Parts: sequence; structure tokens; C-alpha cells
Amino acid sequence: MSKKLKSAAFALMLLTGTFLVAQERVFQLDPAQSNVEFTLGDVLHTVRGKFRLKSGVLRFDSSTGVASGELIVDASTGDSGSNARDKKMKRDVLETDKFPTIVFAPLKVVGAVAASGGSQVQMMGMMTLHGQSHPMTLVIPVQMNGSSASALVHFDVPYVDWGLKDPSTLFLRVSKTVQIDVHAVGTINTQLASAARASH
Repeated sequence: MSKKLKSAAFALMLLTGTFLVAQERVFQLDPAQSNVEFTLGDVLHTVRGKFRLKSGVLRFDSSTGVASGELIVDASTGDSGSNARDKKMKRDVLETDKFPTIVFAPLKVVGAVAASGGSQVQMMGMMTLHGQSHPMTLVIPVQMNGSSASALVHFDVPYVDWGLKDPSTLFLRVSKTVQIDVHAVGTINTQLASAARASH
């Protein structure tokens, strides 16, 4: 192809919208600074505990909102301060021998993350718990300081409705919904990616 033909083809691609330059933002979480806390109420008192974040990389296209990646929690690290209670939770409820991780996979982001200061986005995705995936929409406040980013996310998980065992007994009744708070710390970087699409 001659130089003139190549130039003409490139110009046609720009005019017809068949060539796009997309901005992909990548949120790389730092497991050492991040944590996942849970709160479960019962008739006598409130049980609080935490899990360790195993890894987390979230990618989202700032022009289309399309997202990908995974946030992976190590289910075997659940710690409520009681060895007996934690053993029962891992063995009978979470069944961590069969399902060692809890995973959130984003699919779409609505809203924009500001270059600095605070902003808020909605993230739609799938939560995989106990081997089953469930759609979730999370409201995520994000705080930016240079490339450093942090987010504190709160949501409820109706674990009994999702098929997990109810740990309640005749003398102890616990909530069928557990509250989750994720404190995610890491960095957000922007990458340029070129993508082609067919014209219509």
C-alpha cells in the first residue's frame, strides 16, 4: 500500500469512528494496607471480625465504563476473636476446604474518578461466595492523592438467601445478613489502549 493510500485509510478510520483511543484506569490494591471487616448481629451481642485480602486488580475504561479484574479475599483467614466460633464458621458455613476464596469481579463502572480529592462511582459486578455467583452493585467513595487511592465500601451479604448454612441454634439466633466493610488502599494509574470497532 502506498503512503498516500495509507494516509487516506487512516483518515477514513477517524472519520467513520472505526479507530478509538481508550483510557484504561488500573486500580492495583495493596493487600498489606487493605482489609475486609464483617459484622454479624445476634440476640446477645454483635460479632465483629475480619478477613485478609489476598489480591486485587480492578480495571475500567473511562470512556465506556467497561470493567474487569478481581478482588480476592482469603476465606480461610476469617477471624472474629474466638477460635471455636471461627472454626465452626470456616467448617460449617463457608466450607473453606471446598471454597477457599471469596471473589468480586467488576463488570461496569458508572461515574468518574477525579484526578485528585474525593469522588464517587457505582460498580456493578459479580460476587462469588461458596461457589455461587451473585450480581452486586456497590457504591464506592474514592479518595485520590497523586496516584495513591483509597476506598471504603460498605454492603450487606444475605448469606443464608445465597445458600449458606444458617449458624443459628436453639439458644443462639444470629442475623441472616452479614455487613461487610472493605477498606481498599492502592494506586490508580492510567493507560492508553487503542481499540478498533466496526462501523455501522
